[in-house]
Amino acid sequence: MRFRRQALLSATALLAVSLALAGCGEEKKEEQAAAPAAEPAQPAAEPVQPEPAAAETQTAAATPAAPSGQDVKVGILFDVTGPIANFIPPMLDSVTLVTDEVNAGGGLLGGKMVSVIGDTTGASQGAVDAATKLVNVENVAAIVGALMSGTTIAAANSVVVPTGIMQISPTATSPEMTGFADNDWVFRVVPSDAYQGQVLAKLTMDQGVKTVALTYANNDYAAPLAKAFADHYKSLGGTIAAEVKHEEKQPSYTTELATLAKDKPEALVIIAYAGDSGLSLVKEALENGLFKRFIGTDGLRDNLLIEKIGADNLTDSFFTSPSSPKSEAAARFEQIYAAKFQSTKDKIFIGQVYDSVILAALAIQQAGGTDRAKVRDALRQIANPPGDPVGPGDWAKAVELIKAGKDIDYTGATGSMDFDDKGDVAGVIGHFVVDGTGYKEVGLVTP
Repeated sequence: MRFRRQALLSATALLAVSLALAGCGEEKKEEQAAAPAAEPAQPAAEPVQPEPAAAETQTAAATPAAPSGQDVKVGILFDVTGPIANFIPPMLDSVTLVTDEVNAGGGLLGGKMVSVIGDTTGASQGAVDAATKLVNVENVAAIVGALMSGTTIAAANSVVVPTGIMQISPTATSPEMTGFADNDWVFRVVPSDAYQGQVLAKLTMDQGVKTVALTYANNDYAAPLAKAFADHYKSLGGTIAAEVKHEEKQPSYTTELATLAKDKPEALVIIAYAGDSGLSLVKEALENGLFKRFIGTDGLRDNLLIEKIGADNLTDSFFTSPSSPKSEAAARFEQIYAAKFQSTKDKIFIGQVYDSVILAALAIQQAGGTDRAKVRDALRQIANPPGDPVGPGDWAKAVELIKAGKDIDYTGATGSMDFDDKGDVAGVIGHFVVDGTGYKEVGLVTP
């Protein structure tokens, strides 16, 4: 996934808009060496505040099984501030949607579900610090997040795998995660960029674009995606006239753009977050008359791009992004999200966030407690067949089935949640174009 930098959103404002979370509290089965004690329960009416996490000593201790009726914490490790801050408020609305559904439908393990927010600040060290606090201080039973590939991988390497706690990312797409030596602790609900790169290459050729220039940010998201695109595009007969890796946060990209435009390719493929280098590249390319057509992935498909560049300058551009097939589950999610938050239009990855949070809650319910290894082992049991079908809005039904000793099979807002042995799902990729002040999906694409 990818994203942009807008004005930093205050954590307090985000929570005021997005969260009405219940209190927290859970017992420990064994002491975590060198780790602070869990904080006391919050009053039920107060949201849990996403404070910057101080670095703490990491311990590999299991969470105890919480007695029935106590509140259960789920960690939400999101890039609240940083390059993708513009995407976050609707995603936090999806967290609220799940939390409210669970608590209105009988709760989690007989108590309330509490969503505790940790802000990675969009940086690797921030991700490690926030994940450490969620695990050692908040004593969460599972983690949903992070969102960017770099922050997800950093948290997994330094906290999730050494500690032993289930992590489900709604949006991290780096191919590196497929081959992760993670002892089966790390999962995601979006397809790998190894797949999206191939899809983007095919779509580019199908759109009649036979020669492109390619630039990509030097990060864990963009570099592998660019390679997948380039390899497949050339195998299909496409020509890459110039390829430039660029650094983020540069004041200008005129030198890189001059190199990219030298042989006058038909379009510029940009794989970067709009909130970082992506917007600057498009803006400078247009200002200097170097490119008129741009091709990007979900990192560039940001409303900020339209706001700053103007829809008239993007009429020939197109983008790919993880999407969802038409289904009863997808329609049900759109209905319940729109009923609470008006609309799903141009709110990227809200379905993936909903699926990730509800899967974490269902795994905890299936495990019968908050023992982290049991929660991890329960995930495929509730997500993969066989089982009675459940989907968005079916929390109360799912709990009754679990209590009755029956298997369930969750089908998500964004498609099948059948995890393979690497913790990946198949997923689908959509083709998007600029439509007025937003983006319109005009089809699904396969390689």
